[in-house]
Amino acid sequence: MTAALTHSPPEVVANVGALLGEGPLWDPRENALYWLDIKGETIFRHALDSGETNIIAAPGMVSAMALARSGGFICAYRNGFARLSIENGKAHFTPIIDPETDKPGNRFNDGKADPAGFFWAGTMDDAEKETSGAWWQLSADGAVTKVDDPYHVTNGPAFDPARGRVYLTDSARQTVFVAETDGTAIRNKKPFLQFGENDGYPDGMEVDAEGCLWIAFWDGFAVRRYSPDGGLLHEIAMPVPRPTSLAIIDDAMFITSASIGLPEEDRTSYPHSGGLFYVKLSRALADASSVRYVEDIKL
Repeated sequence: MTAALTHSPPEVVANVGALLGEGPLWDPRENALYWLDIKGETIFRHALDSGETNIIAAPGMVSAMALARSGGFICAYRNGFARLSIENGKAHFTPIIDPETDKPGNRFNDGKADPAGFFWAGTMDDAEKETSGAWWQLSADGAVTKVDDPYHVTNGPAFDPARGRVYLTDSARQTVFVAETDGTAIRNKKPFLQFGENDGYPDGMEVDAEGCLWIAFWDGFAVRRYSPDGGLLHEIAMPVPRPTSLAIIDDAMFITSASIGLPEEDRTSYPHSGGLFYVKLSRALADASSVRYVEDIKL
């Protein structure tokens, strides 16, 4: 029987005050954690060996990144997909494609590489008024396929290859969906978890090496772990109201957060809002298969 999971108290390791901190991504090539301030148009790099954090101005509103097989990154930004290179402390875009030129009010939001090497990213109405978002998949030939719609605020995805699953969230509707996937399409999508007003809003997600789903809860002061059947297994209480996403590296968890929209009294009460947090887990919950690369995009 597996021992009960425990964790250390969350510790702020980079108090950067991000407006909308999101998208933590470990790059094993550099042993560095990258994450984003979407609204602040900033990329952060935290060196795990030295603990040094660098701040890089983004050439636009980057919302999600994935490791590119040939080096650098593939990203989602306000106007579609792009290659992203970072050299000498400067970031550069090479646009690939924008699948929503007909929706100028939309922007891209969360995204991840899947086990097959495709990049999935979701869109949303930047004003958060319309349910006009969709999930898109970028393939190695540079083509995009619409996977699912409509969504109000897309977050995720999280992949469970052992069960052939993908989890997709509509944060505004406080709903996490689960669907079967073969890497190119989804089938039999259905609600997996539905939350209420006291739970917070499900935001960024990750599936760990044991097939359990971790979710950061905006306005929920928590990161929670759920079994493949949907049972609550574990909770990490956070010292900020708006944790946004997470990355697991062996027995370490890094959690991003946001400060945007907080009342002044909350900014005073929770001064580390927008920071990056570290939590040590009592056992490793990520392995080599959790590191995924987007296959080279042929333009």
